Amino acid sequence: MSVSVFDMQSLQHLWSTDELRAIFSEENRIQKWLDFEAALAEAQAELGIIPAEAAREIRAQAQAGNIDIAQMSAEIRRIKHSLVPALKQLQARCGEDHGEWLHYGATTQDVVDTGVALQLKEVHAVILRDMAAVGQELARLAQAHRDTPMAGRTHGVQALPITFGHKCAVWLDELSRHHERLKECEPRVLVGMVVGAVGSQASLGEQAEEVERRTLAKLGLAAPSISWAPARDRFTEYALLLAMLGATLSKIGNELFNMQRNEFAEVEEAFSAGKLGSSTMPHKRNPTSAENLAGLCRPLRAGAALMLEGMVQEGERDGIAWKIEWKALPECCLIAGAMLFQAKNLLAGLRVDGEAMALNLDRMRGYLLSEHVMLELSERVGKQTAHEWIYEASMHGITNKLDFAQALRQHKDLASLLGEDEIQRLTDPAGYLGQCAASVDRVVQTQRAAWLGA
Repeated sequence: MSVSVFDMQSLQHLWSTDELRAIFSEENRIQKWLDFEAALAEAQAELGIIPAEAAREIRAQAQAGNIDIAQMSAEIRRIKHSLVPALKQLQARCGEDHGEWLHYGATTQDVVDTGVALQLKEVHAVILRDMAAVGQELARLAQAHRDTPMAGRTHGVQALPITFGHKCAVWLDELSRHHERLKECEPRVLVGMVVGAVGSQASLGEQAEEVERRTLAKLGLAAPSISWAPARDRFTEYALLLAMLGATLSKIGNELFNMQRNEFAEVEEAFSAGKLGSSTMPHKRNPTSAENLAGLCRPLRAGAALMLEGMVQEGERDGIAWKIEWKALPECCLIAGAMLFQAKNLLAGLRVDGEAMALNLDRMRGYLLSEHVMLELSERVGKQTAHEWIYEASMHGITNKLDFAQALRQHKDLASLLGEDEIQRLTDPAGYLGQCAASVDRVVQTQRAAWLGA
């Protein structure tokens, strides 16, 4: 029986992807535990701590398919321990002599935390890959619409002209910083641990440091300087970085959601045959992809907050805080992965309506060019005087339903300074786009060279 949105067949596509659900499946979780045990045994055998035959047998039997999950789960409920039942089954598969050397000197948290690090290693590759796919779509849109004028809005209302390509380049630039952060965190996050019960490595003998180094090298993870069993900043950092990434993707989704309002109609997400907007209003084409992308970050941020709670540990091990991660971290990864997947599809199918953007840009009848006129006149009459005159003209024009050019013509001081050709030039939005095109070119070129490729 499925009770989670990540598992329900009717909902899971909105909250996760098949690929990430497989990474966080129970089978893969167990396999990561067994990978740890096999690597530990091999490292110890190389150092003469356990028999080589035992290590070979442990490696051969360390397959999740050899674990009866139902039996393991029943035993977990009986003995109240999350790992030992799986180890018992693996020990039995290895035979009495070889199985005795299983899990030699390690503790449960070594296995579980290193297992999570191995899962994060797989997740990390997917996240970086899909970030690049989203970045490619943003770069494409930025270039395609570097010169497509639209209204730039501040505080929810029109401010000055920009281009849609500029908006996409701003998003791309922000996404690139998340990529940098995720790459920079690798040596801190992709780290395992073989430290024993309280982190002292007493159970691992004089070769403890080398056992840990070899074990983790076999798993493709870095070795820590000291136990991090009670120091949960590694996994928390990753969750927080995913939350930041999610916030950016949510912002993009929310912006595209608003731009699809009928009153704006500046963009439209891909429409597929059979897509239904309402059970009662047959005409509707809802922005479902954008709104789902905008909404997913809320539970992602909540999960990241839970990871912060898990950092408050007691002593050298604290199950109260530690077990929070078992819920919060996989969910953060699943949601972030879903957001990247959905963002890529949304951007790839986005239809941009340049005519609607131009129409909206003209809704204020030129008044959003007031800064342009003011700065042009500042050299002649001074900035403060220019501001005062244009303010007077604007208030008069808006009150009397005049367009901006008409308002300029009716202001005696402005009319004496500005000829008709100059008024037309200064009130043309296409003439006040500043460095939009140059900024787009610079950002796209920089990011393609840095991490997106050609």
